[in-house]
Amino acid sequence: MELTRRDALAALAASGVAVGTGAVLTGNPFAEEDESGDPSTGDASPDEPTPEDRMETLLAVAEVVYPSAVSGVEEFVRTYVLGRLDGREEYRRGMVAALSTLDKYARTWHDADFRGLDAETRKSVLDEMGVDTADPDPEGPDPARVRFYVVNDLLFALYASPTGGELVGIENPQGHPGGTDSYRRGPQG
Repeated sequence: MELTRRDALAALAASGVAVGTGAVLTGNPFAEEDESGDPSTGDASPDEPTPEDRMETLLAVAEVVYPSAVSGVEEFVRTYVLGRLDGREEYRRGMVAALSTLDKYARTWHDADFRGLDAETRKSVLDEMGVDTADPDPEGPDPARVRFYVVNDLLFALYASPTGGELVGIENPQGHPGGTDSYRRGPQG
């Protein structure tokens, strides 16, 4: 099943983000703005991830938590995150911090950033952190923040989309119109 930009826009709508049909989402939500308001990579130290590294880390998490039956993940995640973080500076900072924490744990245990690990090792990092059993909490300990800002956000995006909903037998997720016929027939598949 292929995730599309349309799926990302539907997930954004389900999350309460108003996106027009002609919306063009560009840029990198993890880029810092200088004093003029222009996005830049900031004055990051060599040890600090670049905005693109942060996006790559997010995509690496999606590769682990999304079912292997879906494709088109990169465009879907980029579109969703661009829309989700637009104008939400505090949430963006929380997500950046959670991604940095994930990289810190990966470097401590495996001497590489999360995005540089193979899929099985990435999964083990999430498991070893306890992300799968953590209660999502934006102010909580590291596993709870990674769960809240990264894992739950990615899973919400997937299952709020029409394609992701169909994958788990929800043909008409909340916010996705389907008409009364969709309620009269069972799941297709």
